[in-house]
Amino acid sequence: MDTVDLARLQFALTAGAHFLFVALTLGLVTLVAVVQTRATFGGRPVHLRMTRFWGQLYIVNYAMGIVTGLVMEFQLGLSWSGLTEYAGNVFGSALAIETLVAFFIESTFLGLWIFGWNRLNRWAHLALIWVVTLTAYASAFWIMVANGFLQNPVGHVVDGATLRLADLGAMVANPAAQVAFWHIMSGAMVVGGFFMAGVSAYHLRKRTAEQDLFRKSLRIGIGVALPATFAAATFGGIGFETLQPTKVAAWVGSAERLAAAQAEMVAAHGPGDYLPSLGWVQGGGYTMLMLWLVMTIVSGVSFLLMLFRPVVRGFRLWHRLLTLMIPVPFVTMLAGWIFREMGRQPWAVFGLLKTSEAMSPVTAAQMRISLTAFVTVFTALIITNYWLLARTARRGPDAVTLGADRPLDTPVPAPTF
Repeated sequence: MDTVDLARLQFALTAGAHFLFVALTLGLVTLVAVVQTRATFGGRPVHLRMTRFWGQLYIVNYAMGIVTGLVMEFQLGLSWSGLTEYAGNVFGSALAIETLVAFFIESTFLGLWIFGWNRLNRWAHLALIWVVTLTAYASAFWIMVANGFLQNPVGHVVDGATLRLADLGAMVANPAAQVAFWHIMSGAMVVGGFFMAGVSAYHLRKRTAEQDLFRKSLRIGIGVALPATFAAATFGGIGFETLQPTKVAAWVGSAERLAAAQAEMVAAHGPGDYLPSLGWVQGGGYTMLMLWLVMTIVSGVSFLLMLFRPVVRGFRLWHRLLTLMIPVPFVTMLAGWIFREMGRQPWAVFGLLKTSEAMSPVTAAQMRISLTAFVTVFTALIITNYWLLARTARRGPDAVTLGADRPLDTPVPAPTF
């Protein structure tokens, strides 16, 4: 591999790993907020226990996601200084807003939610988790605005050898960002729904305590995952209208479309190879579509099965299947991300800056050292996160420490003022 390929591999591995944390965070925080809403309005202790159990899993994943996100900040400066120097004044504005939203608002309110159990009014505490949820959505939105600019650069002017932001509204309204955001969000709901259903099915199969809690959780998980699969497919289909001509040609794979796309790019940018890798684009796209079909079938059948209480309680084969389905949405999300990002190549900013021009002035030896270091760190983080999530999920609600200053079966009264 040359230096550019090493840098691309490094970013692909680290961005993909971080994306796994983000997908579960977005899906799980929504489910936690919904469950706490039911607990607050209904006052049933089981919903309070559900909130604390799933909330603790969410916190574990969120914390590890923050660490991986911080590591990626270093990578942009180390390996892609050409990109930041050329276009940082434009897409960097979206990243700056995301940082302010994610690290100052989302994390602040999450801290208040974690330590506010039994100290805040129950309505105020409920409001906190919804603020955390909405700011998580806002964080994902601004990331997709930045990525959307790389896919379809709008709202800028050329200022010498760099780009300058001229129209923030145009960049925010970019169809490549708007449609992709809703596609990502619905995909995250699929991830969260299958995660909740799979963990619940594990405990139902093992006949652990809190069977009522896990039966309710399984129904919520499937109830979210099924419509989310259709929403993801809808926005994914709309997203095909925003694809670059070269990506469409690579996806279709016909010689005529490929030749036409190549000729169009040569006419606009001069001689060169402007077609992305057909194998990566088609492999990512077909993997995404096939796994989507699997998830739709499983969630659809599961929705019918969960209408029958004896099946929910004792159909162990179904429980085992749902547990095995936990990693499938993650793989699907990664396949879709590969399709989106590999289809943009050889451009870092489509039509304006090639990936080879976005590189920092580093040697192949330096990139190998950097690649080894980043992959080692991210591998350790993924293993740690998996171990913590699996350990917390297996131990069940009895081991929950979130809000542990009050027994889990004690409703939280609203304090009087």
